[in-house]
Amino acid sequence: MKTDGVNMARRKARTRIGMPTTALEMPRLNGEGFCALACGLLLAAAWSLESGAARSPWTAALYTAAYLVGGWRQAREGVRSLLARYLDVNLLMIAAAIGAACIGYWREGAVLIFIFSLSGTLEAYATDRSRREIGSLLRMKPETALRWTNGAETLVPADTLTIGDTLLVKPGGRIPADGVVTEGASYVNEAAITGESMPVDKKAGDEVFAGTINGQGALFVQVTHPGDSTLFARIVKLVQEAEAEKPASQRFMESFERLYAASVLALSALLAGLLPPLLGWTWSDALYKAMVFLVVASPCALVASIMPAVLSAISAGARRGILFKGGAHLEALGRVRVIAFDKTGTLTTGRPDVTDVIPLRDADALELIGIAAALEQYSEHPFARAVVRHAAGLGIKPGRVTGFVSETGIGVRAGVEGTMWRLGKPDAMSAGGDAPDGRETVRRLEREGKTVVMLTGENGACGLIALRDQVRPEAAATIGRLAAMGVRAAILTGDSRVTAEAVAREAGIEPGLVFAGLLPEDKVRQVKALRDKYGTAAMVGDGVNDAPALAAAAVGIAMGAAGSDAALESADVVLLTDELDRIADAVSLGRRTGRIAKQNVVFALGVILALIGANFATGIALPLGVVGHEGSTILVILNGLRMLRW
Repeated sequence: MKTDGVNMARRKARTRIGMPTTALEMPRLNGEGFCALACGLLLAAAWSLESGAARSPWTAALYTAAYLVGGWRQAREGVRSLLARYLDVNLLMIAAAIGAACIGYWREGAVLIFIFSLSGTLEAYATDRSRREIGSLLRMKPETALRWTNGAETLVPADTLTIGDTLLVKPGGRIPADGVVTEGASYVNEAAITGESMPVDKKAGDEVFAGTINGQGALFVQVTHPGDSTLFARIVKLVQEAEAEKPASQRFMESFERLYAASVLALSALLAGLLPPLLGWTWSDALYKAMVFLVVASPCALVASIMPAVLSAISAGARRGILFKGGAHLEALGRVRVIAFDKTGTLTTGRPDVTDVIPLRDADALELIGIAAALEQYSEHPFARAVVRHAAGLGIKPGRVTGFVSETGIGVRAGVEGTMWRLGKPDAMSAGGDAPDGRETVRRLEREGKTVVMLTGENGACGLIALRDQVRPEAAATIGRLAAMGVRAAILTGDSRVTAEAVAREAGIEPGLVFAGLLPEDKVRQVKALRDKYGTAAMVGDGVNDAPALAAAAVGIAMGAAGSDAALESADVVLLTDELDRIADAVSLGRRTGRIAKQNVVFALGVILALIGANFATGIALPLGVVGHEGSTILVILNGLRMLRW
């Protein structure tokens, strides 16, 4: 019974995202493929009988069977479009084939049906190459879990887990649900979520995500998000929705197809009717030319120019931890000319560190940091944590304090080894100006974008400790990459201008694009101003505090959003790691996709015009027109699929 439950969970998991309940390997020959194959065999049989010494009475029957087997799917789609009051390429192809048969060109019409059917099969296979990325994601989803209850493990379907369950994840196993480590230590490969292959150390209190792979140690995990609410499940859903959403260029192309198809059909009828009286052609020749025109002028390749490239790019981005919520956002990112960055947690690490320990009055630096750590050891303030962390890195263990007092707006005061010490803002310390060059040193550190605290003892100021939220190491390189692509970078922050300018200098951002002291509504106003001045503007933030600005930008990008519901919901593009260079990667991906789409459109138009010209200048056979037309369609699809290898 337990095994049946697990197997049922597997079938349900595959069904949820529209995948077959069988294994997800290479696509097998589908119904359309069998029809194309059967059509080809019937065509070959009819052709061989037709070429024999005596014409067989079965020839016409075989050609008719080839028409029916190879063309019934296209005919069905064409009739559906006709009932919906628009024309598509399926109807054009069927009309051309029937027209060829009406003037005695059964073989040419059958060849047209066969190649068109074969082309449809190859297009479906090619497009499925990008959609199979969802299948590869699905295979990473654990289907079973080891639930730990009263010291015993039980194998259960992962879908049956609930919040609060405790799981045992053995070495090498996939983590079946989002949760928090309660016991154990290991490293976890989070490539399925972030695209980053380097494993991440995990210990008690750390978050883990479904679909990631445990390393060498056993972990006990308490479930926080089971089933479809896991980050993994939301990523799969986002990729599905993105592949279903069409960019504006594709929607235009499909609208254009309807008008274009109707125009081609009308023009073909006009040519068949006007060529005989105008040029003295026979009705048979005129109708044949019109049928060739109907085939070669059809917009199959044009319609297929964009979506395969977009789907492939979305899949390739998902593999690297870049989630696009739709092709429209991928397209817009390729046009971006300026990117506004939030400062804290985006350009910077979001965690302050001690940068300078400056003794005054001949004090000892190690002694100063030890006293400061003792004063701050019970505080949860980020600056206090930074001081304690710095001391620990130097091997200093904070001593005991007595008479601890927190002075709001000033700092803290306590006794350490019988001496009363104070740690706080220099301008709030009465002894702030007593030390030689103390005030000038404070001003210099603040100009560097650092926050300064002063340690004073019974004899006055003894030292300064400077802290700063560190700029990410890759920030300058990322800004440089963007600049090389012609994309400007700006800072939007609520921090002081001095701090913002210091970060800008280190990151390589122009002083004129630093905007500080901003409230959320001010950020929205600045994003609109950047858009008006430079063109398409993107905003990078944490997806929560910067939600208004993310919404105002042409593309909102949430960075380092693993596990953040707000980021997944508010942004157009979600980067699942804290690596700034992924932003430049995303822009590069959008631009390359745009280039390939343009290549495809130009190539498709060129082939159509060349075939139309050849048809009326020198004349081309209907099968050759079919090969040229359908071959160009397959080529643009394969060109778009190159994005899978990005």
